[in-house]
Amino acid sequence: MTENIGGMGAIITDTGVAFRVWAPNATSVSVKGEFNDWSEDANPLGTEFNGFWYGFVEGAQVGQEYKFHLTNGENGFDRIDPYARQVTNSVGNAVIYDHAAYDWEGDSFVCPPHNELVIYETHVGSFTSGEGVGTFEGLTGSLDHLQELGINAVQLMPVAEFAGDHSWGYNPAHIFAVETAYGGPDALKDFVKECHRRGIAVIMDVVYNHLGPSDLDLWTFDGWSQDGFGGIYFYNDDRAHTPWGSTRPNYGTGEVRQFLHDNALSWLRDFHVNGLRYDMIPYIRSASGTGFDLPEGWSMMRWINVDVRQEFPRAITIAEDMHGHASVTSTADDGASFHAQWDALFVHPVREVLETPDDGNRSMAELRDAIGSSYGDTYSRVIYTESHDEVANGRARVPEEIEPGNATGWAAQKRSTLGAGIMLASPGIPMLFQGQEFLEGGWFRDDVPLDWSKAENFQGIARLYRDLIRLRRNWFDTTKGLSGHGLNVFHTNENAKVIAWQRWAEHGAGDDVVIVANLSHEARDNYRIGFPSYGLWKLRFSSDATIYSSLFGDHDSFDADATGAGQDGLEHSATVNVAPYSMLIFSQDR
Repeated sequence: MTENIGGMGAIITDTGVAFRVWAPNATSVSVKGEFNDWSEDANPLGTEFNGFWYGFVEGAQVGQEYKFHLTNGENGFDRIDPYARQVTNSVGNAVIYDHAAYDWEGDSFVCPPHNELVIYETHVGSFTSGEGVGTFEGLTGSLDHLQELGINAVQLMPVAEFAGDHSWGYNPAHIFAVETAYGGPDALKDFVKECHRRGIAVIMDVVYNHLGPSDLDLWTFDGWSQDGFGGIYFYNDDRAHTPWGSTRPNYGTGEVRQFLHDNALSWLRDFHVNGLRYDMIPYIRSASGTGFDLPEGWSMMRWINVDVRQEFPRAITIAEDMHGHASVTSTADDGASFHAQWDALFVHPVREVLETPDDGNRSMAELRDAIGSSYGDTYSRVIYTESHDEVANGRARVPEEIEPGNATGWAAQKRSTLGAGIMLASPGIPMLFQGQEFLEGGWFRDDVPLDWSKAENFQGIARLYRDLIRLRRNWFDTTKGLSGHGLNVFHTNENAKVIAWQRWAEHGAGDDVVIVANLSHEARDNYRIGFPSYGLWKLRFSSDATIYSSLFGDHDSFDADATGAGQDGLEHSATVNVAPYSMLIFSQDR
């Protein structure tokens, strides 16, 4: 074949495979592999006079292993294809892989509307129990649990090939290849396809603030480097430095920008994932993690996100920024055009309120502000009480932080589930972290699987999460407001530690929802609050029900009769009974 074929890496045709690689400082490049007995001379690539090298290997086939052999002056060395779609391992060989060969069986699932999402963050390697590292197959086998829980989106911690078998995933060595220990690319596709069959979206965590730093063939890829830095794929000055190594990609180089752009779109195009979550973007927009002194990083993110919005209008892009900049989710010319960002203004004050031992030190004002924080749009934030960051790096799970050494005790159960209720009843996109629903304790580790005996022992707590998620998703057509844009935190009592708020989409019966939370160790009985409309308000949920835990009290909480005079700025009022550290959810029948 003589005609030049577009694409990067291994480009598959009916008669063989073409190869293209960017190596502007190489003297020569060839491809060697199982198709030529690993000869360094049999298949030289020709220069395209723009930094790229290209050649065609007649008879090369899918499944064969290969590497590029480069020379720079008198030095010769092998490199794994930066665009390798599959590798044998992080320091092994690239494998010719054909995305088009996978049978998606007509899969055309799209992400649910963002205001209806309930995300479950999980780590493939530690989700399932047993010997060795967890796999996509094991995670697929646990989808019954997630489906019963009611979540409709799984967010995978990074699965791009990393060094070794155990890792959080935030050390990507080959960003186009799927971690071999997890099962590789077909196993990921099987998982995504099965999620879609069950109505569950898949969001992929991607790492573009640094690469590696170990097992990184991109380092001095074509033999050139400057001042001891990494060469063509990286900054070669102080901008290379990050907390994870001096391997920040050079966002100002067109070929590197295209490399990262191609990778982002590949997850959606080739693996049918429904969204992307970017790791720690402060180190993409800034060299130090503060400010905006890398405008090329900002513009690269905007470029990717705008293209995602155009090609996949129902997908979602999520930023981990944690600084509360509204520009992260702005679609204006100077915005990064993410759909949502992780909300530090929710998780930190809410955890503080839950974990504080003394009721007198709980700030209802801070909780009120956390419930109401936003970045221009109600669903431009992801809210949570646990994430992989919040339950590691010196911090434990919420129940353990509440009662150290007794994460299954009364206070730990009551206040952690109260936190779940606050999250699932607040505006924003709620997110759980794996095992949260059955009181997993301690801290997250990539080499310690979830304790699935707790799923059996604490079925009631899992049911509480399930019931909250069903209300959040309006399963019974009585709580539409929980996925609406309306919010009115109308009652904040610092003395009694009671807070109440209203959620709505369009107002009316079956839509308006009233939530009452007691952050005190004392019950609040005959406690009067406002209600937005007259008549009977049905109690849809009480977190103190003993069906959730034998330690709970089944406090006498009932439907509310809103026939009283106006209060809290609302037209009517009623008395309610709220158990210690508990939440009530009310709405009216249609």
